[in-house]
Amino acid sequence: MSKNQLLSTRSKVDAVPFIAQQLVAANTPRKLDIDGDRVRNGLAQLVLTLVKLLHELLERQAIRRMDSGSLSDEEIERLGMTLMRQAEELDNLREVFGLKDEDLNLNLGPLGRLL
Repeated sequence: MSKNQLLSTRSKVDAVPFIAQQLVAANTPRKLDIDGDRVRNGLAQLVLTLVKLLHELLERQAIRRMDSGSLSDEEIERLGMTLMRQAEELDNLREVFGLKDEDLNLNLGPLGRLL
């Protein structure tokens, strides 16, 4: 066996423990540093974002129904008041969790902003 072949074989043998260590490290469970307040606020942000999205969809549907003439004046008034109260409650909840209005507008990457 030549000197080069011997060195090549030796480096392959040395690489085996290194590769084994890397595989063990990759499959070892790691501790997550979870902050309860951050998790709570993140969940609140997600839920409020979805509720705000539904609120905006309801507003658009109400406008379509008003434009089509399918609502009476009383229904329009009731719908408007309900949507206003819903928007106020959304703002109150947003303030409780210390979120700004732009925090509820998720970035969807190539699709753009959600709201």
